[in-house]
Amino acid sequence: MKPILILPLLGLVAACSTPTQPTGLLSTYDGLAVNPSAVRASVSDRRDEAGLELVRRVALSPTEVAETTATWMSPGERTTLLREIDAQLCFELSERYEIATPEEAADAKVRAVLSHVKATGRVGSAAAAAAGFFIPGPIGVRAPGTLGGLGVEAEMVAPDGKQLAAITWTRQGMAVGTDDPSLSRIGDALQFAEPFADDAAKVMTAKERKPIKLASPDPCAKYGSRLRVEGMAAKFATGLYVPQMSGAKADTPQP
Repeated sequence: MKPILILPLLGLVAACSTPTQPTGLLSTYDGLAVNPSAVRASVSDRRDEAGLELVRRVALSPTEVAETTATWMSPGERTTLLREIDAQLCFELSERYEIATPEEAADAKVRAVLSHVKATGRVGSAAAAAAGFFIPGPIGVRAPGTLGGLGVEAEMVAPDGKQLAAITWTRQGMAVGTDDPSLSRIGDALQFAEPFADDAAKVMTAKERKPIKLASPDPCAKYGSRLRVEGMAAKFATGLYVPQMSGAKADTPQP
């Protein structure tokens, strides 16, 4: 049984990420250079090391959407994806900086722009999950037509408007790898929010700056737990990435 499932898929190769066109929504794209050390993503970035060394507290702006980006998404899908990007940026940056409340002054502001979303194929994802059930292991195989993608731009800007760091980031799902299939059209994009935020936070942090102790209360608590055990359980049980259990907590108005 196993050879029948595996053999037709042996010829698949990892999908490559290709850079997307700049949205024009960052304050500047000057100085961006391809990052040759980037893994599984197409990344261009720049940093002002001296400027970053002066930053201790940052303000986070809600992620914006480029006008022509993924118009196929429903309002609910768009909100879910933007909230996950916001959550992951908060999680990553709070390990490096104090996160300013709306009432507090900040040394810099971080803003991100959703520049590209490619839908995850549902039917092929279900088949991939079924195959993974019979062939368990850390590495999965997915049909090329099921692979989604994500593109995001981000920058850190000083109060005087000077850009301290910037990144353009694009990643495509891989036919062979650890990207989980999903029945959600934004399944891959949601999963890629974390590696994007990790790369963005790295370029926005001075090289000599050490991680800091997480503030209490957690400045990112509104997004839910940093450890999504429900999502892990859902993946174990179904072989699928389930956004409702794996992503940021829904935004509920405060009384």
